[in-house]
Formats: sequence, C-alpha cells, structure tokens
Amino acid sequence: MRLASSRSGLIGLAVALVAATVLLVLPSAGSEPAEQAVFTVEQAWPDAQRVEIPASLPDGPAFNPVYLLDGGAAVGTAPSPSGDALRLLVHTAAGEVRELRRLPTDIAPQYSGVTVAGDRIAWAETTNDPDGLGRTTLWLAGLAADQPARQLTADAGDVVFFNSEYDLLLHSERLHWVAVAPGEETATELRSVPLAGGTVEIRTEPGAWARSAWPWLVSAGTGESGPIQLRDLEARKIIEVDAAGTELVSCSPAWCRVLVLGSDGPGRIDLMRPDGADRREVAAGTATASIIDVAVLDRFEVLSLSDAQRTATGTQQLLLYDLREERTVTVAEGIGSVLYRSGRLWWSTGGSEITGWSGLDLRSLD
Repeated sequence: MRLASSRSGLIGLAVALVAATVLLVLPSAGSEPAEQAVFTVEQAWPDAQRVEIPASLPDGPAFNPVYLLDGGAAVGTAPSPSGDALRLLVHTAAGEVRELRRLPTDIAPQYSGVTVAGDRIAWAETTNDPDGLGRTTLWLAGLAADQPARQLTADAGDVVFFNSEYDLLLHSERLHWVAVAPGEETATELRSVPLAGGTVEIRTEPGAWARSAWPWLVSAGTGESGPIQLRDLEARKIIEVDAAGTELVSCSPAWCRVLVLGSDGPGRIDLMRPDGADRREVAAGTATASIIDVAVLDRFEVLSLSDAQRTATGTQQLLLYDLREERTVTVAEGIGSVLYRSGRLWWSTGGSEITGWSGLDLRSLD
C-alpha cells in the first residue's frame, strides 16, 4: 500500500513502524516456539465463523477485498472488465456487486483507509494530477444501494496512512485522519471533517503521531529514538513506554509489541502492557507480526510463520497468539497477504497466483 505523504520525514517513520512489525525473523528461547503450535482454530474454537471470498468477480476481473462485512459480504477493488478503470465495490455473499466508485487507470488511482461504522463507509482516493503529483480526497457512502458516494473534502492535506485500521476513523459524526504539518519541524495535523460536509478542522501537534482506538494517539515510531508515547486526547493524559536500547516497541492503548534484539540480530517478540506489566514472550523461530495493529481486540496477536520452502513458494502459515488463553493457534496454511479490520481477519491463498480469499471473525472466538 502506498504511504500517501510527500514529506520524507513522516514517511520514514511510517516505514519504520511497518518494518518493525512485518520483517521480524525471530529465534528465541524460554517460551514455546510459534511453529510448535498444536491447536487449530477448529480444535480451539469449534464455533468459529469463517468465510470464503472468490478471487474473481462474475464479470471476470480479480477481486481484492479491503474490508469484510457481516454475512460474508466484502468491500474491495477490481479493474473494470475492459481494464480502463479501477472500481471500489461491495460484493455480497450471493455474488451481487454494487459499484461505489470508478476511476480511470490513467490517473493511477488508489483506494485507501476504508473504514465502516454502522451503515456508512468512508475511504480515501489518491490519484495523480497531470503534473504527476498525488492528490487525495475523502469520500463517504451508505452501504445501502440508495445512498450514493459523495466527496467529503478535497482538502485532505499531506495525508499519511500506516495500513492500520485507524488510518481513517469515523467518530461523533466526523471523519478523522492525520497529515504531515508543513514546516521544518516534525509535526502532525489532526484533521477531521463533518460527515454532513463542511470545513476541515485542523489541530497541529508537535511530533509524529498516528491515530489509534478513540481517543488515543500513538507515537509514529518504534522506540528507536526514545520512549514511545500514548496520548489520550479526551483525558489529556500521556503514557510513556520505555524502550531499552535492544528493543523496538509499538503500542496500542492496551498492549505493546516488543521486538527484542539479540547480539546477532532480532531475538524474539514480547507483548506487555504500556506500563511494562504482564510481559510475556509470544513468538519464536521464524515468526513475524503479520499486521501493523498490536494485539487486536486487546486479545490476539496475528503472526505468520515462514521457512525456506514456504518463502520459495510465496506462502506462509498464519497463527494467532491468544493472550487470554496464553496459547498459539494455527489459522491456515499456504497463505499470502494478510489483512485485518474491525475484528475480522482475512488472507489470500495460492501464493503469488491468488486462488481465493478466506476470512475469520475473531469476535466469534470464545
């Protein structure tokens, strides 16, 4: 996914944040290695809700799901049959397709930050203008067919996305996001616009920040240059999370993921509370954190496992570490891309030649 910012400073921080969560090769000792997980989802949670999503649409083009909905429906992107446009679509479990937006491919369109609250869906559109410069606009639509898409603002600023479920946030009848503030000093614009339309409200905060679960901000870094901070905008409270010189840290309001570095490279993944309590090892061997968001639903750390043979075929094993039960569970074999939004996890199958998509509702794992 493109980081839609033209300023190198925050882009670098965004890349560091992603790299610290998806590029971890982890030999470890002292905890059960992730590759020795003995439970499958079916064994651990017999009533788990799964969904299968076709790799292509009835009219032929490949379908790329970017947000799963209830009932087996999905929001996703697909080229037009002629290949001259990129569409944003709602694909139902019955195979029906509703088009939300269509943009010509000659302006290099991207749909990003898709988020849903109730019966409303919001997203960002990034396109190239005739000079080749990127431009981002924000849109809103209803999931019902009689609620067409409308532009909320063309003034998105120097927006940056981290591929987090909080890149765009619907709250209190406003759409919220972050952008890079102009100037030489690193600063972040907290931007929002009314869902009814209107003027974009901008609040500038020193430093580099990303949105997290409302009302929190998190440092847009990994602790390599100082402590991570979590900031509650409503309570006006700041929590500092210390990172040792051998640790890279990224946090949610409830949990922090810690990459512990050994003498010859990465050592292991730990999870702990922001105050340092309840720390435990959760991954070893060749496990990697599959998504940017930490301990989703305040319970599950999403991991992938690869080895030389899996890497050669472009596939991995998908795992969940369950903080409540303190165990690692195998979700799927032979997976490619992994995505997560709002309690739903989904992944591609077939390696570089995607043959389908499968999903799991983590909210059903009780």
